[in-house]
Amino acid sequence: MRINLGCGVTPTPGWVNVDNSFSVVLARHRVLAFVLDALGVLQASQRELIQRARALGIRTGDATRIPVGAETADVLYSSHMLEHLDPLEAEQFLREAMRVLKPGGILRLLAPDLRTLAEDYLRDGDAERFLERSMLTCPKPRTLVQRVKQLVIGGRHHFHMYDGISLSRLVEKAGFTSVTLLNAGETTMSDPGALNLSERADGSIIVEARKPEARA
Repeated sequence: MRINLGCGVTPTPGWVNVDNSFSVVLARHRVLAFVLDALGVLQASQRELIQRARALGIRTGDATRIPVGAETADVLYSSHMLEHLDPLEAEQFLREAMRVLKPGGILRLLAPDLRTLAEDYLRDGDAERFLERSMLTCPKPRTLVQRVKQLVIGGRHHFHMYDGISLSRLVEKAGFTSVTLLNAGETTMSDPGALNLSERADGSIIVEARKPEARA
């Protein structure tokens, strides 16, 4: 079993695809989805995810409750999900990753590279561009529709960010071994299947690690 957690609109064929988006919930509730769409609450990307979730069987689950049994997954992959968790939630996610992976199983994480963003800011001095790209802030909801969106769907800004060193340290602290920083297109997996190894390659950190092997 290989899991793509937080797959969004790019689920991996042949993998177990999981996402906590409200759109995945709406995929099972057609009337509610129709009403929210008619009210203008849903964006085009959310309508697309609803359609994909129905067609491809995306499962509902979040980073702290992955809907599979203990030690059942060979690979757990997540792209640009970790930065939407605060530090406590990130620790909870890594404990959950340790739970679902088999001994020797691989964890592959992608996240925006804070170092790249900071270096770009120091080079161009554009603070607004830095804040926009880092997604560390978000506008307050003002209209009724915006408030409904905030209540029902939640925000999409980032709660924490990492560079290669800090993400590697976090994964190692959680008990994973063989923590490796990789370039786009690289992997330590023997069989990545249909996984796009270059997904969101621009400005991303890529870290792979292994759950320790079971002791004899």
